[in-house]
Amino acid sequence: MDGRLALMAAGAVGIGLGLGGYYAYFGGEDRFANCRTVQAMGREQIGGPFSLIDTTGARVSDTDVIDGLSLVYFGYTFCPDVCPIDLSRNADAVELLEAQGIMVKPVFITIDPARDTPAEMARFTSYMHPRMVGLTGTQAEIDDVTRAYRAYAAKQGGDAEDYLMDHSIFTYLMDPNEGLLQVFGRAERAADIAETTACYAAVLGE
Repeated sequence: MDGRLALMAAGAVGIGLGLGGYYAYFGGEDRFANCRTVQAMGREQIGGPFSLIDTTGARVSDTDVIDGLSLVYFGYTFCPDVCPIDLSRNADAVELLEAQGIMVKPVFITIDPARDTPAEMARFTSYMHPRMVGLTGTQAEIDDVTRAYRAYAAKQGGDAEDYLMDHSIFTYLMDPNEGLLQVFGRAERAADIAETTACYAAVLGE
């Protein structure tokens, strides 16, 4: 593992530990208990309102985008390795779910809005999956949404044109009514994500 990937892995571990348990609930019986693949040890609010720009240049909100089960990933189009692999895996999971009659939306939010224009996001997401939603915005808007999701992003390389970004490597399974359902790391395969997501869909009646 090179130094950059080691930094990303370390950042992901740190964020995961800091978040503690994504999956706790406030009292009562957890109806998703059979679906969860990580034990709950607390509660941390993940997600929330946002206003960003989609690949057509239109401004959209979180309610426009997350209108059903959605797999949300933070990365950037100039990412040389991790992002394409993770997003391709997410796209494969979406295809596996669609074959079961379960529609899940793949969402890609850039952490590099300076280079990731709507046109660049459109080119990238159309290659990954025809239904993938790409979102960009101003730097302040991206900072807001990354904070809301407790995502990590840091520019490396100073003012060089070919700079890279260190970032967390989680995929968030979101529901418009329930909010965060599950967080997937890099270890999960497309089949694992599809199986877990299908479990949540069954409980939700989707």
